[in-house]
Amino acid sequence: MGIDFSQMRHGRRVPKLNRPPDQRRALLRGVTTQLLKHGRIKTTRARASAIRKYVDKMITLATDGSLHKRRQALGFIYEKQIVHALFAEVPDRYGDRNGGYTRIIRTLPGEGTMHPWHILNLFRDLNFE
Repeated sequence: MGIDFSQMRHGRRVPKLNRPPDQRRALLRGVTTQLLKHGRIKTTRARASAIRKYVDKMITLATDGSLHKRRQALGFIYEKQIVHALFAEVPDRYGDRNGGYTRIIRTLPGEGTMHPWHILNLFRDLNFE
């Protein structure tokens, strides 16, 4: 009776981030809000990869600029001022770009844990010099 029949997770690409679903969603919303507010954040690789999806979605919503898209963004991002600023400046900055609004840069390992940190930032300049 002690047999555990766990199903394999083939094709299930939801990053768990070692949190229950409600905490995971709050973490993703909070870090997405902070990235859009500050332009760059320092985090782990797993979080950066998970957050990238939601940041790109918010920027894609802002490129359309309709009222429905604005309300969808207001339902996800915690701060209303960030949504208004996002919808004001994104069409000019990223209007001709089709995705890929963020990049992940690996940095030196942290002190004590030697765990590598990553910087997730938004593309400001579209010139790759």
